[in-house]
Amino acid sequence: MKILVVGSGGREHALSWKLAQSERIQTVFVAPGNGGTALDARLVNVEITDPAALADFVVAENVALTLVGPEAPLAAGIVNLFRARGLKIFGPTREAAQLESSKDFAKAFMQRHGIPTAKYQSFSDAAQAHAYVDANGAPIVIKADGLAAGKGVVVAMTLEEAHAAVDHMLSDNAFGDAGARIVIEEFLAGEEASFIVMCDGKNVLPLATSQDHKRLKDHDEGPNTGGMGAYSPAPIVTPSMHARVMREIINPTIQGMAKDGIVFTGFLYAGLMIDSEGNPRTLEFNCRMGDPETQPIMARLKSDFVTVLEHACNGALDTVELEWDRRTAVGVVMAAAGYPDSPRKGDVIDGIPAETPECVTFHAGTQLVAGSLQTNGGRVLCVVGLGDSVKMAQKQAYETVEKVHFNGAQYRRDIGWRGVK
Repeated sequence: MKILVVGSGGREHALSWKLAQSERIQTVFVAPGNGGTALDARLVNVEITDPAALADFVVAENVALTLVGPEAPLAAGIVNLFRARGLKIFGPTREAAQLESSKDFAKAFMQRHGIPTAKYQSFSDAAQAHAYVDANGAPIVIKADGLAAGKGVVVAMTLEEAHAAVDHMLSDNAFGDAGARIVIEEFLAGEEASFIVMCDGKNVLPLATSQDHKRLKDHDEGPNTGGMGAYSPAPIVTPSMHARVMREIINPTIQGMAKDGIVFTGFLYAGLMIDSEGNPRTLEFNCRMGDPETQPIMARLKSDFVTVLEHACNGALDTVELEWDRRTAVGVVMAAAGYPDSPRKGDVIDGIPAETPECVTFHAGTQLVAGSLQTNGGRVLCVVGLGDSVKMAQKQAYETVEKVHFNGAQYRRDIGWRGVK
């Protein structure tokens, strides 16, 4: 059978890589893909991004199933379009994707359905936002309401930072329409975890847990990014915590959406903050797999992912059990010079070693130019090492990272540090 994966990042490379391992797969198309998917003989890049043109391609090529990676096409309604044409696609509708595409929608939803989250208020008026910041003090969190490619969140530790973030988003219009409204919420202390599940409309299938590293530099310093690395599993999500998150956050979200007249299908990602007393609260929802969490999660998945996706599209996730590699996976992101503000493109990449059972390199911001692999985005690669402990997985990943070269490469040297601690 043929499958189409929509997207061009590291998440899509990892999903495509996993799908291509199935004996049932004839071709995995990736639209538009990247340099890494271009170099993989089992994958075929398709230079189409328009959803209607992609639907035409699916019909012409007799593609059995489409999987959507990034948030933008989901928010634009690609699932609605495909379903209207009777095409099988896994992902949330435009209406369901509002859980990610509007922070204000998500916060109001959580408040309405009693899902634990931070106190908040929304603003489109800068003066009112500044007054709220002054009244509540710092630390405080400022978020652009709409999609801002993982860069629309400022965790302001001082009042000066908070006021600057309000001005940046509302007065300077830094994120355009996405930042025309902002959400200001209380700062939550604790340890973060990424809790990702698959939903078929009624059944929920949890994936392996993971933990993302958002800050650019070691020791969680520097600006927030789309993610500088991740590891799986996340030790903070114990079996009892797992059950609690399902009970208090995931199930009420799926049921709450249904009560509001929106059936949720696709990946649901709850970004959690677990406080020192062990209480989980929801920082945000994403309506797709996380990036870079997908890379270590897919590296650990042993089940046939094609079969899992078919069950998800057919409303039969309750008949699926997932098998995981017992090892820990640590994924280290190598980012371009200038990331996250102004990543440089066009630097030549070399030294990427061949995949082994202990290490695989996924491409994100890469492109092939006349046979030369070059940087083409902020996060360039995600090197995933596997080992019997976090330390051993780190060793595998970092030994590979040191072999790879491109000018100005940035990466953290402490991915997985909480797991070692």
